[in-house]
Amino acid sequence: MNIHPSLLPSFPGVDAQKQALEHGAKITGCTVHFVDEGMDTGPIILQASVPVKGNDTVEALSTRILEQEHRLYPEAVRLFVEGKLMLDGRRVKILL
Repeated sequence: MNIHPSLLPSFPGVDAQKQALEHGAKITGCTVHFVDEGMDTGPIILQASVPVKGNDTVEALSTRILEQEHRLYPEAVRLFVEGKLMLDGRRVKILL
């Protein structure tokens, strides 16, 4: 598993927050995904959105995204440990 500071598949790789600001995105966030051979291309487990504010800096946006990362990643790990994630092709199904 990996966590990435954008709503993949948007803004993969380094400096995702900077990419979002430069692109003029209104919403970004974070993604927990399984790792595969590509750069941030693995099947998506969970995502959380974060609004981009008009006066955002990379640092301010990064701080708000990090808050969601701290919430989301433990949840993804919990689902995995409990056996509640099923991979179906590129889709991750959450079993209830």
